[in-house]
Amino acid sequence: MTAVEPRSDRHVARDGGVDGSPRDRAVLRRERITTAALLAGSTLALAAFGWPLVATAVPADAQRAAPFVAFAVLPAVIAVVLAALDRQMHSAKAVALLGVLAAIGAGIRIAGAGVGGIEAVFVLLILAGRAFGARFGFLLGMLTIAVSSVLWGGIGPWTPFQMFACAWVAAGAGLLPAIRPRAATTAGVRRATALEIAMLAAYGVVASYAFGLVMNLWFWPFAVGMGTDISYDGAAPIGENLASFALYSLVTSTLTWDTVRAVTTVVGIALIGPAVLASLRRAKLPSHRRSARRP
Repeated sequence: MTAVEPRSDRHVARDGGVDGSPRDRAVLRRERITTAALLAGSTLALAAFGWPLVATAVPADAQRAAPFVAFAVLPAVIAVVLAALDRQMHSAKAVALLGVLAAIGAGIRIAGAGVGGIEAVFVLLILAGRAFGARFGFLLGMLTIAVSSVLWGGIGPWTPFQMFACAWVAAGAGLLPAIRPRAATTAGVRRATALEIAMLAAYGVVASYAFGLVMNLWFWPFAVGMGTDISYDGAAPIGENLASFALYSLVTSTLTWDTVRAVTTVVGIALIGPAVLASLRRAKLPSHRRSARRP
């Protein structure tokens, strides 16, 4: 039997709780500010993703308008990176680990470039987000896309959107419920590990399809000409545009790229998930709250 309990970055370990000291209260305030900044940045990014659902028209020169939509997301990118740095990047070990994982993720992404739908980097993002928490995962997702885009020469209007989408994938894994064995036996640990891997694999499927949907949403009005069954119509009701978008996504990515991405993620997590999770968890990044309790 296993125990399932909520997991979050504010989870307090038994040996590292907050004792109510002024230093701990200051840490809590900084965490709340950080969380608010991350939520605000993500909200702005969601607005940039979902603008077709509230806009009343597409600019006449839609293709040239696309970069300006991307530029609108850059302030959110800067805000969330600064917020994540304030919360997580407080030790040389965290900086080094983030850099190593981002480099590995960038290499995996570049190696898979050109192979339709194969996003093996999702395996790393989900496992790292699970091991180190939502904020670390958020920053890792952003940095992985930034590094791979620079090295690969794939920077474009889509880059800020990919950064946020991958950041959400990694952060979501860090917000999943914690799974702990009820009994400290080999059988209990194995059951808990198997359940955790199954949960991460299921999350990988959901994240793969969600990633495809949000990435489709931002450029859908620009990618299809006017007057087709899957075209965006600024004068149409939101329900009609949602139906057109769903059909567009179905025929362009859901049945192909997104499905291959989901299969790749599930297979990767199933094959290397237990070993990679165990290795990452041995790193044991220092807790901001534990550091606050040291004299």
